[in-house]
Amino acid sequence: MSKNRGRSKIKKNRCFVAFRAFSCELDEKHDRHENIVKLSRDITIESKRIIFLLHSINTDIDSKKLSVLEEAGKRLQTLCDNNFKTIAKELIGHDPYLYHRAFTSGMQEFIEALCFFQYIKNNHLESWNAVNINFQYNDEEATQFQLLFSQYDFIMGIADFTGELMRKCINSLGGGNINDCFQLCNFVRAINTGFLGLIYSGNRELSRKAYVLRQSLNKMELVCYNIQIRGSEIPKDMLLNVIESQDIDSDVDEGFSM
Repeated sequence: MSKNRGRSKIKKNRCFVAFRAFSCELDEKHDRHENIVKLSRDITIESKRIIFLLHSINTDIDSKKLSVLEEAGKRLQTLCDNNFKTIAKELIGHDPYLYHRAFTSGMQEFIEALCFFQYIKNNHLESWNAVNINFQYNDEEATQFQLLFSQYDFIMGIADFTGELMRKCINSLGGGNINDCFQLCNFVRAINTGFLGLIYSGNRELSRKAYVLRQSLNKMELVCYNIQIRGSEIPKDMLLNVIESQDIDSDVDEGFSM
């Protein structure tokens, strides 16, 4: 009997030790997750501020445009060198997919700001491979590590980016830059063509953003239509009021299946 009691006590101690180890592991996981969420929230806020800064470029003064682009570029690089690098360090030795949901919103907002910056500066977007280089780092011992940058986040960020182009199109119309409206509309139309080739089954978020993309394109096409057809009969400074007073039928979407 004493031997059985001794064995039972040893088993209980082993179970207690194992559960204590599991508890510590879960606490570390939760703390790591919360730290990443906080970093992602800071990235989201700063990215929104950079987008707001880029919208202030609507000017013909080249010196102001260059200064704004320079400031935006530095702030974007700071996010890569500080916030994203800190997240990458937190995930060293851990499965990044377990924490992907913790920083995907910040990543998508950053891609939105980065794409807006690239378009204003160069009138085109860099590839996923080119952007992915920004998330590869070296530590003090020259050991390489990198942050998970999924193509899903890249596509979702591009979808959000088209909304900024729609706003820029409306602002360009209000400022009298009608040529920019057609250029922006054609660019978003090309992006929408790419989204039509994607499969959305089982991904409600991607389907929703593609639908919003189409709505933005409808608004931009309405702007270009009014400029082309009614621009001669309506003063340019009144076109914006006419467009805002019209309803857009976003339910009609030829060739697009939800």
